[in-house]
Amino acid sequence: MNESAAHEKSFAFSIRIVSLCRHLRTQRCEQELIRQILRSGTSIGANLAEASYAVSKKDFFSKVHISLKECSETWYWLRLLHATSSLTD
Repeated sequence: MNESAAHEKSFAFSIRIVSLCRHLRTQRCEQELIRQILRSGTSIGANLAEASYAVSKKDFFSKVHISLKECSETWYWLRLLHATSSLTD
């Protein structure tokens, strides 16, 4: 399958999110924060993958829009983790 750059980048991002969550567990970060960022960060690529097999244009745009919303949510969790010193630059 010839995947788009968005698919490849979102998959690579998911891998980084999983690694981040493993690190946060060793740092004893709050479990709910870990669950939230794991869910939203990996959902980006999952929704893009699902969009590839959409049954209509409306379905396609819906899945892509959900991916965009998950990007925004993931950005929120990353900012919160940084602001609470759970992550550093």
